[in-house]
Amino acid sequence: MTPEAWFSVCSVVVVMALLVSNRTSPETAMLGALVAQVLFGAVELEAALIGFGHPAVLMIASLFVVAAGLTETGATTALAQSLLGSPKGESAAQLRLMGPVALLSAFMNNTPIVAMYLPIVSDWARKIRISPSKLYIPLSYAAILGGRLTLIGSASNLVVMEMYRQYALSEGLPAISSAVQFWGPTALGGPALVAGFAFIVLTSKWLLPERKPAVTSELDARRYTVLMEVREDSPIVGKTIEDAGLRALPGLYLAHIERGEEVIPAPGPRRRIDAGDILAFAGVLDSVVDLRKIRGLVPATDQVEKVQTSVVDRTLAEAVVSHRSPLVGSTVRETRFRTRYNAAIIAVHRNGEQLQAKVGDIKLRPGDTLLLDTHSGFVGGYRNSDDFYLVSDVAGSTPVQHDKAWIAMAIFLALVVTLAFTSIPPVAAGMTAAVLMTVTGCVTAVTARSSVNLQVVVVIASALGIGKALEQTGAAQVLADGVIAWAGAMGLGAPAMLFVIVTAASLFAQVLTNNGAAALMFPVTMAAAADFGVNPQPFMFALLFGTGLSFMTPISYQTNLMVYGPGGYRFGDFVRIGLPLTLLAAVTGAWAATVWFPL
Repeated sequence: MTPEAWFSVCSVVVVMALLVSNRTSPETAMLGALVAQVLFGAVELEAALIGFGHPAVLMIASLFVVAAGLTETGATTALAQSLLGSPKGESAAQLRLMGPVALLSAFMNNTPIVAMYLPIVSDWARKIRISPSKLYIPLSYAAILGGRLTLIGSASNLVVMEMYRQYALSEGLPAISSAVQFWGPTALGGPALVAGFAFIVLTSKWLLPERKPAVTSELDARRYTVLMEVREDSPIVGKTIEDAGLRALPGLYLAHIERGEEVIPAPGPRRRIDAGDILAFAGVLDSVVDLRKIRGLVPATDQVEKVQTSVVDRTLAEAVVSHRSPLVGSTVRETRFRTRYNAAIIAVHRNGEQLQAKVGDIKLRPGDTLLLDTHSGFVGGYRNSDDFYLVSDVAGSTPVQHDKAWIAMAIFLALVVTLAFTSIPPVAAGMTAAVLMTVTGCVTAVTARSSVNLQVVVVIASALGIGKALEQTGAAQVLADGVIAWAGAMGLGAPAMLFVIVTAASLFAQVLTNNGAAALMFPVTMAAAADFGVNPQPFMFALLFGTGLSFMTPISYQTNLMVYGPGGYRFGDFVRIGLPLTLLAAVTGAWAATVWFPL
């Protein structure tokens, strides 16, 4: 190999070592390697930067916005909560969890799906009395396996497909139809998903330990009593407390129900909820935030509706009353708080004391923590005010726009249909869906911008540039020749080579991310198919499938990292169950590739 080729290979090795050591972030390692390639002359600047304008990268960024629209309107949450149910036993719970997660992951970015499910699974595990460590790894693995089912299920799928489209165009090969592009991954991912689910359910008793979470969710010291009114259009009207999901809320309990002049203390789980009921909840802040996300359940005070701000600009904030505040010594009603601060007090915390009085009748003291329904500018406007010791936002408290859930779902379904059954370029369809999510108000422009994971975008773009360097320097061809020579020495044919490609892509994905593995392995894979003189399509789909088998380490994929801490796992836990699962999936996928895409 030339010095440039050796430098390209060594750069990849260094990146892998850095990522394994976890001493630097993926985007820093990948971007640093790309810059080094340019400075050494291994790749031209224009070729190195090709990934930052790549259609697949733009499509991935668009999907983040689409996913944000679904999340902000409550579309995904409503779907997920309705599918979990109350299973009997560990295996049934795993299947009820993995099925919907895999299905959702087939059509949208799986990172927000797992993020959405984490608090749901935590609460659900307590209700069904199953260790969360028996559910978190299956949650992540189901999201990964689901991403193998369709073209848009994973970023690496889009990367591989776009690279193959360009390769086929340059080589004069027949183009793949839109339907085959979209559903082709299902040919390999479907059998692997069935085999993977069966493996997890049958072996988790021995391979998944019951560990306490490494970071336990300590109950917040600040406890509030908040009154919530049930509106007539709420879906919980007519349901029992248990069926409405209001029983055994983490760190929260329903103290009483006010129904007209009647007060029902400590209502039982079979008590039905009527429109107009005032529900008195006592508990921690995080669960109070969750209450606001239930459609038709609103704070039982007319002051909230009088706050002058738009629905999308609404948020919760906490403010600690100072000893110099003009609020001290007056009741909330007497302070005219909403008029003075454009914020409504919905609950008050006082040194662990359970305040039973209505909010308007509470006489404020120094040190009282006020839970406020207000606008997003409140914290910045009063951060330095003498009226409060401390003012802070409550994370994740933006109201869910339930009335726009059907719009978000319609946009999403239109995107899926467009990608599956039309010849419209995926990036054009994805960007259109992202724009529609913003224009229709399903997601604000600010949230849309913040939803785009720049780390993922930079890693993918850098990986594409590194892959171009391997191709230009001839290193990819040398690696392909080495793999083929080894396969020949072992007496392996083209079908066995598919297993080698799936396995190799998976190994690269453990340390280089699946997108980096896709960019690295694509030229090698196409060179192998050319040397065998066979149809390159099964090789392409084998690579597409293999780059997503990120089961063996917690650092191999973002969803693994997301469940690592909450599940209390150790590094070896992923290896114990992930290694045999990877081998099983590789065998299944390689076999399916030869069945559906003949060599």
